[in-house]
Amino acid sequence: MEKAKRISRLGTENAFEVLAVVNRLVKEGRSIVSFCIGEPDFDTPAHVKQAGMEAIARNETHYGPSAGLISFREEIAAYISRTRGIAVDPEEVVVTPGAKPIIFHGILACVDEGDEVIYPNPGFPIYESMINFVGARPVPAALLERKGFSFDLDEFRRLITPRTKLIILNSPQNPTGGVLSRADLEAVAELAIRHDLWVISDEVYSRILYEGEFASIASLPGMKERTILIDGFSKTYAMTGWRLGYGVMNRDLARDIARLETNCESCTATFTQYAGLEALQGPQHASDRMVQEFKERRDRIVDGLNAIEGIRCLRPQGSFYVFPNVTEACRRLGFKDSKALQEYLLFEGSVAVLPRTSFGRKNDGETEEYIRLSYATSKEQIREGLRRIKEALERRA
Repeated sequence: MEKAKRISRLGTENAFEVLAVVNRLVKEGRSIVSFCIGEPDFDTPAHVKQAGMEAIARNETHYGPSAGLISFREEIAAYISRTRGIAVDPEEVVVTPGAKPIIFHGILACVDEGDEVIYPNPGFPIYESMINFVGARPVPAALLERKGFSFDLDEFRRLITPRTKLIILNSPQNPTGGVLSRADLEAVAELAIRHDLWVISDEVYSRILYEGEFASIASLPGMKERTILIDGFSKTYAMTGWRLGYGVMNRDLARDIARLETNCESCTATFTQYAGLEALQGPQHASDRMVQEFKERRDRIVDGLNAIEGIRCLRPQGSFYVFPNVTEACRRLGFKDSKALQEYLLFEGSVAVLPRTSFGRKNDGETEEYIRLSYATSKEQIREGLRRIKEALERRA
């Protein structure tokens, strides 16, 4: 029997593939310092866990509305209204099991086969995967180190064609840690309005910001109605396993996205939504402390990487990733590319990182090599991982 052709177009998230190798090596007795998974190494705040357990105890374990509990959507609407400076109605909110379904549903609802979708590259690999899966054409927009991992706006404008239907943005970014400026967002907004385009704005790292103020394209004039804003609880509240996210969009599209939820998952688990409600309404101290700890780790890992010959690393403004340039290290030590370096560091240095190609194929004309490290791990592990990287590269020299 033949499978559907679209399955061959489906990509993956390579971090989990590298993690599987790491777990195998650990099972074999190896000590591996892993920088590969983007998951906070903190526990879900106690009051949030308690709210989830209390919801289960009072039997909040049945079906809920496909769009999410109304009390939860009201709180999300109030939160987005407050943080993005726009008026949001609960009917414009759709709750999903994690933020990924909004990426998938948003592309399904807004993009036809043959349409073109502009997305950030390097970027979260699920963007390109979903674009390909629905039969659209992925159009990568290069994030450039020389611009702090933002776009060259002249190049970005040239990507738009009569087939363009959607632009995907992510800020703060995975994998680079870059943050799009308000000026960049204003330029993209002008293009979206002029060409009548949808925008998906992935803002799951919006609270993990170290300098400046977060800006959302949905806050700009004329953009709320054409933007699908994505946020969630995995990163800010260390709730990755709870699977809880949401999208904010115009009311008409929200009805369509909710119908996709009906067809796909029926609804998001009810008791997790009560935990999310408490996360938004309750004290924010645990999240604030986590972000402060991430900032200290960021400084430690950036300084450490920049002290290793052949590596240079920008200091990211947000998320919990660094994306160092390893071009010189690859050339000096004879590695074909960052994938070869990644494999060497894993098997010879006992350090797990991800190569540039885990986040999309190289852009036309791109010659530099990069790796991604997640610093969602302890300072002790960061110190030891940096020591191992330095020793492994010196041993190769």
